Amino acid sequence: MVSVKDFECEFANQWCPGCGNFGILDGMKKAFAALAIAPENLLVVSGIGQAAKTPHFLRCNFFHSLHGRALPLATGAKIANHELTIVVNTGDGDCYGEGGNHLLHAVRRNVDLTVLVHNNRVYGLTKGQASPTSDFGMKTRVQPTGVIAEPVNPMALLLSLGAGFVARAFSGDADHLSRMIQAGLQHPGIAVIDILQPCVSFNNVNTFKWYKERVEYLEDTRHDPTDRDAALKLAFAGEDKIPIGIYFRKEKPHFTQQIPALADGPLILAEKRR
Repeated sequence: MVSVKDFECEFANQWCPGCGNFGILDGMKKAFAALAIAPENLLVVSGIGQAAKTPHFLRCNFFHSLHGRALPLATGAKIANHELTIVVNTGDGDCYGEGGNHLLHAVRRNVDLTVLVHNNRVYGLTKGQASPTSDFGMKTRVQPTGVIAEPVNPMALLLSLGAGFVARAFSGDADHLSRMIQAGLQHPGIAVIDILQPCVSFNNVNTFKWYKERVEYLEDTRHDPTDRDAALKLAFAGEDKIPIGIYFRKEKPHFTQQIPALADGPLILAEKRR
């Protein structure tokens, strides 16, 4: 039987006290344990940033890659051993900025990965400059007069790219987040979960209080997650109320499923089958 304790490691955590990443880490452990995913069957891949430190604090296989490059590395790992459960931990800058082109093609290929985007609307590791999701006009140490570019809308972007599973969660509710991660892990194909995560050091606008006053659960509404048009309306609804939950879900053939060479088993075992 797999438990949360199976994923705990001895390394001291280096995040700021109160960081939203703690809730995400908690939600991940609960999800892995709930689905009985053994640590040896799990690979966590990350890029660069505070979010990318997540696998350091988990007992499992992991690969800490370069800035924005987690998705192509995870794709290669999935091709080598498609029986592994592979989770990508990435930040809003790492995924929607440096890794934006890789996100586009990972979605297009429908690689069977669960992508957790820690969206804190700043570059936390490099001391708080604006990220692709920072609000227009937001003032930072690097943009003292305010951001002059419109923010990326990750939900609208993912839906327009044709992602088969698009969800949003809040790090302040680890139980709901865990359920979203479980749903993403069980989805065949790419599953992207945009996680609203306050940065207690460098973002004084999008705080825990700010989110708690705005998030609303899609489970409490009549939203149909098979309706892509309805999901797009949610994505463009503004931020007076921020829906969290599964925006859209549709199963379709995924990448490794369509590679004939993998039909007989993982590529890493091909030599043994000869």
